[in-house]
Amino acid sequence: MRAAIAVCCVFLGCCTNVVFLELLVKDDPGSGNLITFSQFLFIAVEGFIFTAKCGTAKPKIGLKDYFILVTMFFIANVCNNYAFDFNIPMPLHMIFRAGSLIANMIMGIIILNRKYIFSKYLSVFMITSGIALCTIVSGKEIKSLQQKNIVQVPTTPWEDFFWWSLGISLLTIALFVSARMGIYQEVLHSRYGKNAREALYYTHLLPLPFFLTLSYNIYDHWNFALASEPLRLPVIGVDMPSLVVYLIANVLTQYMCISSVFVLTTECNSLTVTLVITLRKFLSLLFSIVYFKNPFTIYHWIGTILVFIGTVIFTEVIPKIMQSLQQEPKAKKIE
Repeated sequence: MRAAIAVCCVFLGCCTNVVFLELLVKDDPGSGNLITFSQFLFIAVEGFIFTAKCGTAKPKIGLKDYFILVTMFFIANVCNNYAFDFNIPMPLHMIFRAGSLIANMIMGIIILNRKYIFSKYLSVFMITSGIALCTIVSGKEIKSLQQKNIVQVPTTPWEDFFWWSLGISLLTIALFVSARMGIYQEVLHSRYGKNAREALYYTHLLPLPFFLTLSYNIYDHWNFALASEPLRLPVIGVDMPSLVVYLIANVLTQYMCISSVFVLTTECNSLTVTLVITLRKFLSLLFSIVYFKNPFTIYHWIGTILVFIGTVIFTEVIPKIMQSLQQEPKAKKIE
């Protein structure tokens, strides 16, 4: 029951969060650091008050383990962000992120010596293929590699291939580091018990010092948000800068999203958590198609069907229904 509620909150919080993120980026494209800092600060303050009890509650999991988690999170994000500087277009970037299910399955086999039934492999392949197909057909026409704003402008096909290969390597590292982080969280929960709130708090508290290097950028965009057009709040009838309202809404929905994800890590294995996150990204992709009024082609339908069937296979819904139907006649006979 707790896992089901968490899944619903993940989809509700994360998909709503995309709406306010789009509104923020539309008026202020460079507000990414301000948004991320606000999210981390809010979750850290909330955790300090209610989880750490203003610093009086000792963590059940060692800070060393949390530092390892934060380090993996930092490496994955840096690799993902820097990949854009090496001839990696957005569609390819999204396709790699869609491969998180396969990466998680591979890491589970290598590290935890897990063995999966054939239906799990089939479902993961179908879901990944469906998301990749939708991503490809949703991507805008890719500009020539020479027009990309990269660190060094290539002059030969071999140099061009080198930078592209470097970008692919960064995406691959980020993909498997993220999968390893999921496995590591699963191991910590099995070792120390369910500590979703504590893990949420420390993984957002420890990275805060890194934002000091971005303080000027964050301050400038905060001033920009304060100077935005006023927006009247419908319930309380107060005027507030529109970007500040969107930022608050974004922070609150992100809190609902990420806290639910951390609850899922304590209730389900890392592969199932990755499945939920991947499906959430897929729904966000479909939402962006509707929001920007892009055509929903036959390829989108094929990708959607692949994801839907793959999800049904992964969750084993049909076998469970058949099993329950077979048990009902037996129960009637006993009566």
